[in-house]
Amino acid sequence: MTEIDDLISDLSNSKLYGTCPNCRKPSKLSEFVMFSVTEEFPEEGKKSKTAYEELFENKTADFQTQVKRATEGAEKTSKAVGFGKTIEKMIHLHKKFNIPLEDCRFLAEPLDVIVFNGAAANNVDHITFMEIKSEKARLNKHQRMIRDAIKDNNVKVETI
Repeated sequence: MTEIDDLISDLSNSKLYGTCPNCRKPSKLSEFVMFSVTEEFPEEGKKSKTAYEELFENKTADFQTQVKRATEGAEKTSKAVGFGKTIEKMIHLHKKFNIPLEDCRFLAEPLDVIVFNGAAANNVDHITFMEIKSEKARLNKHQRMIRDAIKDNNVKVETI
């Protein structure tokens, strides 16, 4: 027997405990499969190694699936946002956009358009704050705050 074999034998027959670094649970060292790295893996070690390799492969496959879904989702969202930003800059060119361009002021941020209804005819009868959305797009936080301020009549006119 070598010194390593003697050490493994002593530890296997001891009443010593070790603590798992993951779960912090103490266990008897005699319950562990101990072996020298200079020798072939014992059968129990081979089984554990195979189980961990399979677990690793499964987790890797799951991770790759999640990355693919996230990438595809981000790409789809990016395209939709890009399309929306393009449309909001060109919407006034659409034949169904029945508001005279002279009445519109295109801001893009935080809202797309402010329409001074009747400005082209020198007779503004109301003002419309317009946000153009495509598909399932929603108002962002600042746009909701503006909408709520208008609904609550928290709008002022000031001359400086």
